[in-house]
Amino acid sequence: MELFDILSALAGARGPSGFETRAAERARSLLAPLADETWQDNMGSLFGLLRSGRPNAGTVLLDAHLDEVGFLITGAESGFYRFRALGSVDPRLWPGAELQILTDPPAQAVVACLPPHLLEKGMENTAVKPEDLFIDTGGFAVPPGSPGVFAQKFQKLGGLVSGCALDDRAGFAVLLWALQDISRDSISYDILVCGSAQEEVGTRGAAVAAHGRHPDYAVAVDVTYGESPGSKEDTFPLGGGVCINRGPDCSRALTESLVALAREKEIPYQIEVTCGMSRTNATPLQISGAGIPTAVLSVPLRYMHTPVETLCLGDMEAAGRLLREWVAAL
Repeated sequence: MELFDILSALAGARGPSGFETRAAERARSLLAPLADETWQDNMGSLFGLLRSGRPNAGTVLLDAHLDEVGFLITGAESGFYRFRALGSVDPRLWPGAELQILTDPPAQAVVACLPPHLLEKGMENTAVKPEDLFIDTGGFAVPPGSPGVFAQKFQKLGGLVSGCALDDRAGFAVLLWALQDISRDSISYDILVCGSAQEEVGTRGAAVAAHGRHPDYAVAVDVTYGESPGSKEDTFPLGGGVCINRGPDCSRALTESLVALAREKEIPYQIEVTCGMSRTNATPLQISGAGIPTAVLSVPLRYMHTPVETLCLGDMEAAGRLLREWVAAL
C-alpha cells in the first residue's frame, strides 16, 4: 500500500486513550498480512511478530502508540453534557468544535459556545476550561463515561496532509510502510511491532509491552514539534527529514548508529536534542527490566493535539527507510 493510503486508513479509525479498540482493529487488519502472528495484551496494545527464522534470535521492538487525545462525557445538565479532556488538549480549541462521541452508533456533536455579542465584558479573550463547557448532541442521549474525539477528517493540504490523530498514527503508518519491504532473509533479529495503548495519559501501554517481552533493542517512532508561524527554535521544518533524538532517553550507541546509517544511505534527517524525558514511549521502554537500549525517531508535526495536525509524507518515508535499513544492518 502507498503511505498516504495507510495513514488515511489509520487516521479514520478513532481511538482515544483507554478506548483504542476501533483503532487497534484497523491497525491489526493492516499489520496481519505482514506478520507471522498478531495479538493484543491486557492493556489493549496491539502486537505483531515477524520471525527471522534464525535459531535463538534476539528481538527488536518497534513501537508507535495508537491512542489519540479526546474526551470523556462526565454528566448531563438540562439536555447538554459536561466533559473532561483525555490527554493534553489546548482549552482554546473546545468552543465551537465538531466532535464525534464513540457510542454505538457514533453520535455527532458540537461544543456549545456563546456568540460574542452575549459574552460578559473581559471574557472574549479568556480560554474557557472544558469543565465549564457543554456538549450539544441535538437531543441524542449519551451515557456518562462515553469517550469521544474531534471529528475533523483526514485530507490533503497542498503538498502536506492534515487531520486528527496523526499523533501517532503517523508513527504506526511508518512501521507498516517499512515492514512491507523487509525481507526475512535480510534480518537477523525477530521484529516485534507494538501499537501501544494509553501513551497520551502516561505512556502506560509501552511500559507493559516492554516488561512482558524483554526485547534486546527498542525504537519508539513518534511525532515532534513541526515549524509553524510563531514557533520557537526547538521546532523542525516539515520536509527536512526524520528527526533522530539525542538525549538521556536514548542509547548513545544506538542513536549514533542511526545517524551514521542516515548519512551513508543519504536519508534526510534532523537532530532533535532533548535534555530531559523525550515525552515519548522511549522513557518506559529504556528503563524496563534491566534496561533496553532505545532510540527515538520522530516525524515533524504542526499543530500537535489539535483537529488539524499537519505533516509531510516525505518525512514519514525518511523514517521508514531509516528503520528498514537499520533493522537489516543489525
